[in-house]
Amino acid sequence: MSTALSVNLNKIALIRNSREGTYPDLVEHGKTCLDAGATGITVHPRPDQRHIRATDIAPLSALCRSRNVEFNIEGNPFAAELADYPGFVALVEAARPEQVTLVPDNNDQLTSDHGFNLSISGDDLKPLIQHFQELGIRVSLFMDPNIEQISLAKAIGADRIEFYTGPYAQAHKQRSTELESIFEDYRLAAEHAHNIGLELNAGHDLNLNNLSQFLTIPHIAEVSIGHALIVDAIDLGLSTAVARYSNICGNHRTD
Repeated sequence: MSTALSVNLNKIALIRNSREGTYPDLVEHGKTCLDAGATGITVHPRPDQRHIRATDIAPLSALCRSRNVEFNIEGNPFAAELADYPGFVALVEAARPEQVTLVPDNNDQLTSDHGFNLSISGDDLKPLIQHFQELGIRVSLFMDPNIEQISLAKAIGADRIEFYTGPYAQAHKQRSTELESIFEDYRLAAEHAHNIGLELNAGHDLNLNNLSQFLTIPHIAEVSIGHALIVDAIDLGLSTAVARYSNICGNHRTD
């Protein structure tokens, strides 16, 4: 089986939010992504609703169900109700996505920039993981390539982990002398996760230049890509950009 591509629509929502109204329309652009080869849709609703809004969740969930593809909701599981944001858990309970990706971000972060430290948050996450699984939702934890932490992810019941790939992407962009060792950290962490029964996702700053190398790591079931893909869409068009990412994913096997 090849690596699945889930397109993150946050940046399209960010453009929409710069004006009143619903243009660009997220559902229509989601359809374009799926028609061009994406195998799922990802959203990351934050309490300040800077991009994806709570009201976007139901129509995007309906789109994914109509196409029989994965809907993936990312976010901080401890994010509480704020104004017309109902809280992360309430959003997930209402939508019942195929996958939820739990991320340790806070309201002040520009973007996600690290994985969980489960030595600190593991006990609080464990009942939430169980709750989501009881709703029939696969649970993935946003993690750094740290073998000890990955073992803790398994111990508290996660189904998958999603590698935070920012350090790899930065080293690749800078052609850093540390790229080889950073890449090896991810490879070894992926091997460990697979050996203990965790499935693997990856995401953050993956792009057309660095994705193919990263996917030489075995067992990557899915990548979630938004920022770079939408930037590429400015030059290439959305359908062509999605198709190019999809082709890279299709050329790499998860086994």
